[in-house]
Amino acid sequence: MHTSSARLEALNARHSAIASKIEQEQSRPGSSDYLLRLLKQQKLHLKEQIEGIVE
Repeated sequence: MHTSSARLEALNARHSAIASKIEQEQSRPGSSDYLLRLLKQQKLHLKEQIEGIVE
């Protein structure tokens, strides 16, 4: 079980980092829609992985 909790922590950290990048990009003038879409897809993928471990 130790590996899944370590993996969960790593996924949560990456999820938070991507959320911060999304916020930064959205607040930047002339933000890139493509980059935002890419970051949001990555965030969603991480969320799905996290939910797979938690369930």
